[in-house]
Amino acid sequence: MGLPVRKSKVEPPPACPLSEVLGLLRGAWAPNVVWLLSGEPRRFGELRHDLPRISARVLSARLRELESRGLVTRHVLDTSPPSAEYALTSLGRELLPAINALASVGRKLIDEWDMHSRVTRR
Repeated sequence: MGLPVRKSKVEPPPACPLSEVLGLLRGAWAPNVVWLLSGEPRRFGELRHDLPRISARVLSARLRELESRGLVTRHVLDTSPPSAEYALTSLGRELLPAINALASVGRKLIDEWDMHSRVTRR
């Protein structure tokens, strides 16, 4: 038998804001879905078209997770067959400047890699 675990007398550290916000976007494709919803509400099939490499199962899981975290809303449309439209909430929209900044750095990296690969091919 091991020793009993004693309760700590030290207060736990406060939650890290950076870890919290990154936790909102955890999971493959989550930032991409938020990015695509930044323009206008989209239906499931439209998002699948916008992200051809994502499976329906993964997209469905991401949308449910983003909805449960308060970043996305799901509005059921009165159509036949039934359909739903997804949109960013105000909290989801607050992530857009950070996602845009990351995309900007990504564009610079791609340009730099392209330039580097052209130089090394010579």
